[in-house]
Amino acid sequence: MITLSQKSSLILLFAFALSSLPLFVTKAQDKQLTFNQVYMFSEPRILKPLPRLQGWFDDDHYLIQKRDATASTIVKVNAKTGEETILLDFNAINPNLDEAELTAEENIGITKDYTGLLFYDDNDLFFYSVPKNKLTRLTEDKDKEVNPILSPDGKKVAYTKNKDLYVVDVESAKETRLTNDASDVVYNGYASWVYMEEIIGRSLNYRAFWWAPNSEMIAFLRFDDTPVPKFPLYNADGVHGELEWERYPKPGDPNPIVKMGITHINTSKVVWVDEDENADQYTAWPFWAPDSKQLFYQVLNRGQDDLQILSADPETGKNRLVYQEKNNTWVEFFEDIYILKNNKGFILRSELDGWRHLYYYDMNGKLKKQLTKGEWNVSDIKLVDEENERVFFETNKGDRLNTQLFVVDFDGDDIEQLTNIPGTHKGTVSLNGKYFYDSYSNINTPGKLDLNNGDGDLIKNLGDRKSKIFDEYNLGTTEMFSIKTEDGFDLPAMWVLPPDFDENKKYPVLFAVYGGPGGTDVTNSFSAYLDRYFISQSGIIYFVVDHRGSAYFGKKGKDYIYRNLGKWEINDYTEAAKWLKTKSFIDSTKIGITGGSYGGYVTCMALTLGADYFTHGVAEYSVTDWALYDNVYTERYMDLPSENKEGYKFGSAMTHAKDYKGLLRITHGTLDDNVHMQNTLQLVDKLTSMDKHFELMLYPNERHGVGFPKWIHAQREYVQFWFKNFLGKDFVKE
Repeated sequence: MITLSQKSSLILLFAFALSSLPLFVTKAQDKQLTFNQVYMFSEPRILKPLPRLQGWFDDDHYLIQKRDATASTIVKVNAKTGEETILLDFNAINPNLDEAELTAEENIGITKDYTGLLFYDDNDLFFYSVPKNKLTRLTEDKDKEVNPILSPDGKKVAYTKNKDLYVVDVESAKETRLTNDASDVVYNGYASWVYMEEIIGRSLNYRAFWWAPNSEMIAFLRFDDTPVPKFPLYNADGVHGELEWERYPKPGDPNPIVKMGITHINTSKVVWVDEDENADQYTAWPFWAPDSKQLFYQVLNRGQDDLQILSADPETGKNRLVYQEKNNTWVEFFEDIYILKNNKGFILRSELDGWRHLYYYDMNGKLKKQLTKGEWNVSDIKLVDEENERVFFETNKGDRLNTQLFVVDFDGDDIEQLTNIPGTHKGTVSLNGKYFYDSYSNINTPGKLDLNNGDGDLIKNLGDRKSKIFDEYNLGTTEMFSIKTEDGFDLPAMWVLPPDFDENKKYPVLFAVYGGPGGTDVTNSFSAYLDRYFISQSGIIYFVVDHRGSAYFGKKGKDYIYRNLGKWEINDYTEAAKWLKTKSFIDSTKIGITGGSYGGYVTCMALTLGADYFTHGVAEYSVTDWALYDNVYTERYMDLPSENKEGYKFGSAMTHAKDYKGLLRITHGTLDDNVHMQNTLQLVDKLTSMDKHFELMLYPNERHGVGFPKWIHAQREYVQFWFKNFLGKDFVKE
């Protein structure tokens, strides 16, 4: 999936939500946000952080990290009584680390019992034992240890070095090399770029290895990038500059050769899973059985419409088919399979019936029970309580734009809602479901943290994001509603109206979009990134809408976009623009749109294919032609270019460049390794050849998004664009 940049993620991840009736927020205060407050995150802050909870220690105690001017601790708190016990005192440890120039707060890993801390410093690993008051240097060489991960028992650390897999014992500091054939194209336990980006995910930072629960084995993926074409990224620094080559497969290109290995720590033996490594397929997402006697993993065909879950014997590599799912459009990897103890079966989330629901299978893949049903989605499994045979999960059941915590038993007959306050809830459940703490927000609530018992009853509030000065600011009026398309889809939508809104005046509108398949831009949550309020207080209506390919319409809605990226997104966005134009207070000559990555693609399409409705746009690090993006993501929705020539042609902004009018500002980082600057250059080439007027800003050596300090320039220019073109004035720097 195309990742969001810092800005796009902040703008859209916390987007406001829809309700059946318009919601109004009235503020009597007249303070306004400053540019520096919003974009530079400067004082004074109208939001404060919530307590830093660290999860559950056991079924009765949660963990919280506390910091003040004199102390830094991890505290164990009794959920029933509130009694606190210091579990880890960083200030007491730090004097013991002074000689090594380490501080306990800088640890990169903590053992499950909080008696050991892992550190990374100056390209080497260190381990500190709290009971022994002992610091052990684990490695000492010039090579960098990448993705160090403690074993479940806390006695070993696994990592990759120079693309090979290693393990080191924390007691003896004995290092063992587990693989030996890494090169510039072969990686063991370190992901190929396209796997990192589209399959395993950026959050793992290229890590492609997984500890067994018994701490005696590690499953890993071996990649051979030899067949993958190289793409040049140009760094213009210095006199001559230099090229950075990236193995990047585009639609139709060959993929890396991948196979699954299991290394046995005590013997250094590697067992290869019995798969055809040369098959044109994707192998990923292993899940260990709790007893470490089976390794479940997944294989997805190149067409991404046939997914298999297989079980491999760690001793022999022999496998068996456990589960298979096919679809006429696409199937995606399961990222949260839960395997029950004692070989009772497994639970997964699937879109088998058109909506993402919970299914319970035995170990041979026979369905025991579909646990949830209905026109709603299970978004996350929070806990499988095997002792009481129930599953805690988050879902939008009841109101599609609210996310609540529910629990269902293993027979699927008893489903209970545990949170009820409207909004977006993120629950963290204790080990057997006795308690949970709940972080939530909605359009009227910046964010709260509550402690509840397992039945959902409030025990106490743990935190509130509203600062003392929050109510001094007029953040405008937020309204939620839906817009019906000509063919019957009720699109979720929201806007933020200016604080001094007058329906007798005319206001420009700014669409903020991401719009990727299966995403949601509109949710009932408070945006901690205050950009929307700053924009609206300036006299611009901030607007968000979700198209039919969002998660809100299930697999049926998403399937509209199959082989048609760009078509239905713009269809639904233009229908929303038409609806806006019916409002007397909308200035139809100033309807803008902005987004990054996929949102940048949508923006480019809106100013070309949708140019009769959208007048201005800011497109950041945008895909402009799906033939230029990576094959895993693109082929999932578009199939191979040879199979869908018309779809690729229609979905390219270059195809519609002839229809471009209005004003588009294009920005891109020159070293973007995700969406190559090639996308922008080809669109610019097309527009200049047609003598079209637009704006272009390149950010040298920036990747997918713009970081500090160039972020400051990027945001000032972004604000200036809307001020100049929508308000007819220059933005005054603050």
